[in-house]
Amino acid sequence: MALSHALLASLLVDGPCSGYDMVKRFDEKISCYWMASHQQVYKALRELESQGWVSSETITQTRRPNKNIYSITRDGTEQLAHWVLTPSEPTTIREDLMIKTQVGFLVPRPAIIEELKRRHGIHLTNLEVLKTIEQQEFPDLPSLTIEAKFHYLTLRRGIRFESDWVAWCEEAIAFIEAHD
Repeated sequence: MALSHALLASLLVDGPCSGYDMVKRFDEKISCYWMASHQQVYKALRELESQGWVSSETITQTRRPNKNIYSITRDGTEQLAHWVLTPSEPTTIREDLMIKTQVGFLVPRPAIIEELKRRHGIHLTNLEVLKTIEQQEFPDLPSLTIEAKFHYLTLRRGIRFESDWVAWCEEAIAFIEAHD
């Protein structure tokens, strides 16, 4: 998946927004499955506009710089639908904690356990945030629109991802402590 598809999807599902608001969407909703920096988002929005897949409207503001509100175009929606129909491959995992764990025997056990506890805390916090979003945005699943139901599925994947990390960190800590 390219960043452009994530941007198009957000504009389609969540509606038009400024580049600043898109960055906030990534931080709050999309970061569990796609990360992008402020600069990457703005660059990709400009590229999408040059391809005709998004359009922008400049809003004149007093006391603040003008802002562009981006919307997905018909061509952008068609491109996104075409992309959805193409097969996707699993993403290659690049996780430095796995390499550190693999060679954790090189350092004192408390050091590797401390890193595992730190990561456990990060993933537990992320999990709590996602579960809060689930409770607030999806309290009544049967009444959801079809768009919201598909969004719910992506949130559930994020919850399972973070839950698995929490469980694995707990398992790894217990294993190292039991076999020291």
